[in-house]
Amino acid sequence: MSDTCAFILHAYTRPDKADEFEALFRSYVAPSRAEDGCIEYHMLRDGEDPTLFIFYEVWQSPEHLQAHSALPHMRRFHEQRMDFLTREFEIRPIEMISPSSATG
Repeated sequence: MSDTCAFILHAYTRPDKADEFEALFRSYVAPSRAEDGCIEYHMLRDGEDPTLFIFYEVWQSPEHLQAHSALPHMRRFHEQRMDFLTREFEIRPIEMISPSSATG
């Protein structure tokens, strides 16, 4: 799976914006999973820190991720992200060792 683009993203939200952030991104999960090139797209909320959201994403290629990031709603959020966040996203690229279990 060496051509894939995979990462884990940490989003530290402002306490007063955490629920709004969750609602907003919950609405993005299904459409993101339906996008061309999406292998995995998961949104998680930390069990100990309710302001921390974790995204696990795997795309067929960097170009597929770039197309996802260029969608109007993603660009709009990127411009307004600091209204929700206490700091920039922490993005950690990962290497897929095992094949995806997704059956799409």
